[in-house]
Amino acid sequence: MSIDLPFVTKVFAALFAIMNPIANVPVFLSLTEGASDTVRHRVAVTAALGTAIGCLVSIVGGQAVLDAFGLSVDDFRLAGGLIVLTISLSMLQGSAGRAHGGSPEEKEDPVDPESVAIYPLTIPLLVGPGTIATLIVFGHTARAQAKWLELALGVGAFLTVLTVALLSAPWLGRHLSETATAITRRLMGMILAAVAMEMIVTSLRTLFPGLSH
Repeated sequence: MSIDLPFVTKVFAALFAIMNPIANVPVFLSLTEGASDTVRHRVAVTAALGTAIGCLVSIVGGQAVLDAFGLSVDDFRLAGGLIVLTISLSMLQGSAGRAHGGSPEEKEDPVDPESVAIYPLTIPLLVGPGTIATLIVFGHTARAQAKWLELALGVGAFLTVLTVALLSAPWLGRHLSETATAITRRLMGMILAAVAMEMIVTSLRTLFPGLSH
């Protein structure tokens, strides 16, 4: 049985770009500022587990949600592409965007380091609207083209990198400069913009068959 490596790479790259573990290291450190290494480790593990569950729910339950609202995957792919494009444009401008970064009011709220693992770290920083939309589209592709193994490999590889990044956040924080973080955010923004455009173009070609000629 052959494995579609380009699809595996696409899934990994899309998730890495939209959740961007490197750019989120400073965010993780700021949310857990003053916490002990034990607490930070617990927060990292909880956030990684919560992200894995969020990814699984989005992939498995996404189609059911669309069916419940009478939506086709192409309708959702177009809307999701626009959301992802908006996030990518924010990243290219050097910010995370409110959809994944939270509003200024939410950022100003005092938080207990042990309570940030699910909110706001997992939701909406990691598993936000863009992540959910992307995973639902990938889930549909895997179902239609029998690429469940490739999807699992791509998601699993990313979750492994994310877990390592969160657990290594204190060490990474000492070695990552603001310039490196800014460059990474903009590079991931470019990749994410390409993913968004593919989603938009694919949905438009399906919804308007004349565009493909």
